[in-house]
Amino acid sequence: MKTLILTRADVEQVATMELAVTAVERAFAGFGRGEGIMPPKIYLQVEDHDGDFRAMPARLGNSAGIKWVNVHVQNRKRYGLPTVMAVYVLSDPANAFPLAVMDGTLLTALRTGAAGAVASKHLANGAPKTVGFIGCGAQAYTLHGTHRVVFDGFESLAHDRNASAAQRFADRVGARIVTLEEAAGADIVCTATPSRTPFLQAQWVRPGAHINAIGADARGKRELSTETLKGAAVYIDDLHQATAGGEINVPWAEGELTLDDIAGTLGEVVAGVLPRPDGAVTTVFDSTGLAIQDVSVARAIYDAARSRSLGHEVDLIGLEPLPIE
Repeated sequence: MKTLILTRADVEQVATMELAVTAVERAFAGFGRGEGIMPPKIYLQVEDHDGDFRAMPARLGNSAGIKWVNVHVQNRKRYGLPTVMAVYVLSDPANAFPLAVMDGTLLTALRTGAAGAVASKHLANGAPKTVGFIGCGAQAYTLHGTHRVVFDGFESLAHDRNASAAQRFADRVGARIVTLEEAAGADIVCTATPSRTPFLQAQWVRPGAHINAIGADARGKRELSTETLKGAAVYIDDLHQATAGGEINVPWAEGELTLDDIAGTLGEVVAGVLPRPDGAVTTVFDSTGLAIQDVSVARAIYDAARSRSLGHEVDLIGLEPLPIE
């Protein structure tokens, strides 16, 4: 038995927006039904380098795996490297053999964007006329692409404090550059920033809109005002992760939000355990990124790569054939 090595170039050939949306929706449904196993995300802080590592194991169906991913906020300025990089190890849960080792950087960006699109599919009030993208970095592109898989014909509104980033995004996806207030007033709003200061105000949000709060992924980070959260039906991906480092982490720690303020998990809605919210209700999806999403997308990438004979097989762990006992 050999392990399949999939480089970024290999992953790019098969990891489409459609593949990501399908795999992530499957992961949420399974998680909502209680079918997956996902231990808490482990953080390894490297404060002397302004970053951290995260280990994210999970098992879903015929796949188990772990992602080793970093967030180093100064990487681009200091080293010309991405803020986020990742490697994924996919294993067979039956015998623990490492099926594949693959680039996890694109996987992470795709599954995060797909999570927002799946949330919009199940929580938004029908097809949007406008989708606002606040924060026009790398994550905005997969959020846009996966929303195009789910919805067609919407106008894209772009806002970023960095005018160059907003212009690049607008040029690439055909968005219109707008003010923060205009972007926040879209039918669907996607925030993807590293902010620690809430900037999206409740009075800007259209009643019945849906918000994907993507940026907060560590303690102290937040993008939405407490009033925005209190005025909406808030759906999370996982209670432990959301309260520890998701969009709700600060008001939760300060006692301004409690379990009574949480409408449920996205997985419960996708699985049909909870009903879709009423169309008149403003909804928020607090996305922290689940390892169960990673393993589902990694398996889809692996299967697609196998079907196309992509990648390079290696005898990674040098096993000698053993008799079956």
